[in-house]
Amino acid sequence: MTVMNARRPRPPARLRLISGAGLAGALALGLVALSGCGAPGKGTADIVDGRSGGKLAVTASFYPLRYLVQQIGGDHVSVTTLTPPGVEPHDLELKPREITRLGESGLVVYLKGIAPAVDDAVKVSDAKNVLDAAPLGSPRKNDPHIWLDPVRFGKIAEGVGAALAKTDPDHAADYATNTAALTGRLGALDTAYRQGLAHTATRTFITTHAAFGYLAQRYGLRQEAIVGIDPESEPSPARVKDLGDVAARDHVGTVFFETLVSDKLAKTIAGNSGLRTDVLDPVEGITDQSKGADYIAVMRSNLVALRTALGAK
Repeated sequence: MTVMNARRPRPPARLRLISGAGLAGALALGLVALSGCGAPGKGTADIVDGRSGGKLAVTASFYPLRYLVQQIGGDHVSVTTLTPPGVEPHDLELKPREITRLGESGLVVYLKGIAPAVDDAVKVSDAKNVLDAAPLGSPRKNDPHIWLDPVRFGKIAEGVGAALAKTDPDHAADYATNTAALTGRLGALDTAYRQGLAHTATRTFITTHAAFGYLAQRYGLRQEAIVGIDPESEPSPARVKDLGDVAARDHVGTVFFETLVSDKLAKTIAGNSGLRTDVLDPVEGITDQSKGADYIAVMRSNLVALRTALGAK
């Protein structure tokens, strides 16, 4: 039997990033277009010397980093996110004005490896203050999903706080206070996971793509992904059979799918093995379908789903 991976809807047509002279030309065209639009907030006209409305203008590549900047920056920052709600970061494509905004921002915060379009844009931008959050979380090769480990995410929060303080020293004390408060909440989340997953009937869970390796490592679980790190790949018939064997051997009762990815593949695998399905959210964005209003709320919903699937006692 061959199982085809259901492709997620593509985002609206956008300019695809290209390299070299082509990208430089695209940027030039973007600047011309922006100079004539005159709409506040649509381009970079509202940013002067890295500030917008008197606040530090920060561009974050996707939701988890936006969450950190908002929580730590508070009223001192104005945050723009490159990845719109409902768009998977791997699929992101950027418009010329979004690329241009990187160079105008007071601070750019991104995570190399999760959104190739952003990685390419950062390389050619004129941004003076750029923070790549990836090294802060000590990532493994080829797996950028470090924010799903609350401990690693806390390290990233500390780095974001330090970057905000360096870029905007007038408010350094507030950034330090807010960083400490946030890392405290992330520490409490880590404790909830450690206690909630300490005693379970099985330690194995099946998910659509391999986004939860850091979480599994932190809490002594075993992630079995239908496909690998790339959510666009397709499972082989051998992998489909293997997952059925894993489910039987390790007493797995649930196949998890994600909010920003079609659930058809997970439901096909689950149906073949007589399993149920549920959501395990990689928290790449918050939408109306998210089981929580922010990172910590969604992660706590994930904990409830894992406890149920793993037979927590």
